[in-house]
Amino acid sequence: MKPSWTLLELIREASAYLAKKGVSSPRLDTELLMACVLGCSRVELYLRFDQPLTKEELDRFRELLRRRARREPLAYILGAKEFWSLSLRVNPSVLIPRPETETLVEVALEELKEAVRKESLPISALELGTGSGAIVIALARELGASVSWWATDISREALEVARWNARELGVQGWIRFLEGDMWEALEPGQGRFRLVISNPPYVPTALIQQLEPEIRCYEPALALDGGHDGLALIRRIIEQAPCRLVPGGMLVMEVGEAQSELLDEILGKDSRWGKWGWRQDLGGRSRALWAVTREV
Repeated sequence: MKPSWTLLELIREASAYLAKKGVSSPRLDTELLMACVLGCSRVELYLRFDQPLTKEELDRFRELLRRRARREPLAYILGAKEFWSLSLRVNPSVLIPRPETETLVEVALEELKEAVRKESLPISALELGTGSGAIVIALARELGASVSWWATDISREALEVARWNARELGVQGWIRFLEGDMWEALEPGQGRFRLVISNPPYVPTALIQQLEPEIRCYEPALALDGGHDGLALIRRIIEQAPCRLVPGGMLVMEVGEAQSELLDEILGKDSRWGKWGWRQDLGGRSRALWAVTREV
C-alpha cells in the first residue's frame, strides 16, 4: 500500500485483495471494515471518498483487513451481528446468527401469540443451546413478560455473551439463563413448557471439513457438529421434549435441508407427537421443523 491513500482508493485496492483471498463479498466486507475504523455508517463512507486516512486509521484498517484475509468471520472482527433487526454481540464462543434462523422466530411467535391470546394459565418457553441468545432475545423483545422465558447452554462463555446481549437489549429481567447440557440445566421440579425451541448442531461430522473456512476454522465445533448423520442431538431433543412440553405444546428446531425425510420417519414412530410440519426459509429450503405433542 502506498504512503497516502484516499478512502476510495483504499477500498478499491482492499476489495481486490480480499477477492483474491476467496472472500465471497469483498467490497461489502471492505466497506464495513472501513466504517468500523472510521466510526461511521457504511452509507457515510460514500460522502467521504476523497478523504485521506491518518496513519493510525490506516494501521488499524490494515490490521482488520489482514484478519479478514485469513478468513476470520466479519462478525467476529466487528464484534456484532444483526438478527431480527437487533444488534447482537458475538465472539468465537458463539455461533454467528444467520438470517435463515429467523424462520424459527416466526414460527414460535405465531404459536406463542395465539397461546397468549387464548390461554389463561401462565405460559413458559425454553430455548436449548441459546448461544448468543439471538432467538430467545428476539422472542422476548416481541412478547415481553407475557411469557416466562428460559434459556440453557452448556458453554459458560456463550452464556456470558447471551446475558450481555439481554442486558443491552433490555430483556434481562425476563429471561432466565442456565448453564448445563440441555434439560440438565433445569432445576428439579421445573414445570412443563408451552414451547421448546432450538438451533442444535446438525452438520454431519464428515462434512465439517467441506464448510467455508469462516465456519470450520473459527465457529465453535460444539455448535456445528451433529455427529455421523447430523442428528445426534436432534434425536435426543425429539425423544425427550414430550416429557418437557405441556399437552399440545410445540417443539421448533432448525435442521439441515436434507434431513426432513429421516426426521419425518423418526417422528412417525413416536406416538407422543400428534402432528408436525416444516417451514421454508426465504431460500425455499425446509429450515424449521415444528412438532406438537398429542392432547390428553
